[in-house]
Amino acid sequence: MLLDDLYQLYLEHPTVSTDTRRLSPGCIFFALKGANFDGNRYARQALEAGAAYAVLDDPEQLIDERTLLVEDVLTSLQQLAAHHRRQLGTPILAITGTNGKTTTKELTAAVLSARYPILYTEGNLNNHIGVPLTLLRLGPEHQWAIIEMGASHPGDIAELCAIADPDYGLITNIGAAHLEGFGSLEGVRATKGELYDHIRAKGAQLFVNADDPMLLEMSAGVARHTYGTNSEAELRGEVLHEDGSLQLALRYRSGDYEGRLATQLVGDYNLPNVLAALAVGSYLGVPYAAMEEALARYAPSNSRSQLIETERGNRLIADAYNANPSSMHTALQNFLAIPQTPGQGRVLILGDMNELGAASKAAHHELLEEIRRAGQPLRLYLCGPCWMRELAAHPNPEVAAFAEVGELIQSLQATPISDSLVLIKGSNGIKLGSVLEHL
Repeated sequence: MLLDDLYQLYLEHPTVSTDTRRLSPGCIFFALKGANFDGNRYARQALEAGAAYAVLDDPEQLIDERTLLVEDVLTSLQQLAAHHRRQLGTPILAITGTNGKTTTKELTAAVLSARYPILYTEGNLNNHIGVPLTLLRLGPEHQWAIIEMGASHPGDIAELCAIADPDYGLITNIGAAHLEGFGSLEGVRATKGELYDHIRAKGAQLFVNADDPMLLEMSAGVARHTYGTNSEAELRGEVLHEDGSLQLALRYRSGDYEGRLATQLVGDYNLPNVLAALAVGSYLGVPYAAMEEALARYAPSNSRSQLIETERGNRLIADAYNANPSSMHTALQNFLAIPQTPGQGRVLILGDMNELGAASKAAHHELLEEIRRAGQPLRLYLCGPCWMRELAAHPNPEVAAFAEVGELIQSLQATPISDSLVLIKGSNGIKLGSVLEHL
């Protein structure tokens, strides 16, 4: 089927679905394939559930004129999304980075929404399937779009840029993550840098952390608006240590505004995420007061930099959605820097850092050494099928190790934690977010 013909059908039925379990009546069902499933086999089920059409690449599964045959379903989905994006011409900001990209996306969406009707990536739909699905939600009512881009292999960001064709780009940072796919930190840098390459070739605009020498070097020669603690940044911020949540002072280099902002985020490591959102908003004309109000209202969720007070007297720093060596280091340093009140315990609940490949063993042992060097009395709970259990074999204060989160929950139920400051941090696959209700 030709792309133009498919696009005409999409304009008549402007909702797409890839999952028969969450299918909207009147949608177009795209029968994607994976390692353990073949969406072609669900075409009849999709049509019976109310789909207007089903796009297939297996001719044996054709049913009637409502089943549309293409060479490759995923390619057709991506081409349709790219074509739709070009037809609307909506300005797009792409955000990627090793740490903080989802939080930065959410904060930036909060800021821009204070002035503009916008579309932004929902949840973690930031890959070769999620980005096209997001773009196909784009409508003429949207004045801006924010597209989060994730990567685990070289070329991933270039592929997403070819689909979304962003006009603005922002890399939060570059660190050691997904090394199994990238092979090295240089591989991470090259892949994330594909966003800068796209913006450079397009002659478009970047937002760059002025405190990051690597990003400044990579963005040289491209139009950029900067933020950071550096006095040379267009937008400058500094942390005010007044309570557990992040508060900051702001100053614009132009001298036209100075202010203070109290957020509901926890951790100094969120400072560049907040500044990035403010830099984008100020550049795009959102009033300062509206930006600050939006960020003050923003409440993190889904175990991303949440500060939670519990009935047992615990203060939880829930940051269990993702973990890699750089994010684990910053979370640990922030945790150790929080003043301890009299009688308050200090507890670390840490999970495996996944997808580090050959660097896994060294990264986890370095984490253990960092905890040892802290020299603070800690209760340590380690959870994961691989590396965290190995760490527990080494001498450490009050260590408990668990192969999976169910065992950890049983321990917390048997011996509850109370009156403690608790950091919960690990890769999402460990599912440490499920322990929150037991603290």
